[in-house]
Amino acid sequence: MDNYKKSERNSEREFNENQLEGRNAILEVLKSGRDVEKILVQKGNVEGTIKRIVGMAREKGIVIQEVARQKLDEISQTKNHQGVIALVSAHNYVEVSDIIEKAREKGEDPFIIILDGITDPHNFGAILRTAETAGAHGVIIPKRRSVGLTATVGKTSAGAIEYVPVAKVTNIVSTMEYLKKENIWIACSDMKGTDYFEQDMKGGIALVIGSEGEGVSRLVKENCDFTVSIPMYGKISSLNASVAAGLLMYEVVRQRNYC
Repeated sequence: MDNYKKSERNSEREFNENQLEGRNAILEVLKSGRDVEKILVQKGNVEGTIKRIVGMAREKGIVIQEVARQKLDEISQTKNHQGVIALVSAHNYVEVSDIIEKAREKGEDPFIIILDGITDPHNFGAILRTAETAGAHGVIIPKRRSVGLTATVGKTSAGAIEYVPVAKVTNIVSTMEYLKKENIWIACSDMKGTDYFEQDMKGGIALVIGSEGEGVSRLVKENCDFTVSIPMYGKISSLNASVAAGLLMYEVVRQRNYC
């Protein structure tokens, strides 16, 4: 519960960075096609323009959250939110197929990072930065229970947000099945897996990284092809998610280039 509340507080802080307020402004951003992370709507206020906003958002698969007016008042910057506030992405998303095509255009086996439940923007930004330096072709995140492409993520990524394509999907398991059909192996990071330096990770591969607190969710783990672990020799039994992701990414680099 504490981790959940912490992630909610992080999300509220993000609204101060890429936030749009007011009915007309949000209608226009929905029409423009720009990526929207989430829309907060005042409870009980779903008539007129708000109803139209909710309808358009649902068609686009955007997360809609009903909250009390007091909550909107607390996070509003303009103090004239008109019952609706939207969090807009700092960068546009791509399709999963775009990531695969990017790899094929380079004549390379796809190298993809899947993030399951990463809610800390600093972790996400650090993972994007390492993904760019390791030559990964893209990152996949879920629409729910995940931080998106916010300003904090962009800043922490040190510019990598401009170079690493990110796809946001409704269902990670379904996406994994699609990747398998594209001859991409799915490797899950898990404490009970094979030591990562003993596992063959050549060829097309997608690395699944879970949150520090909960790890990879059960259903996602069950649908991976194999699991890999990072051996722990000290007294601390876990690593920061971005550090773990970096170790696994560079093992893929090592095997592709030196084995």
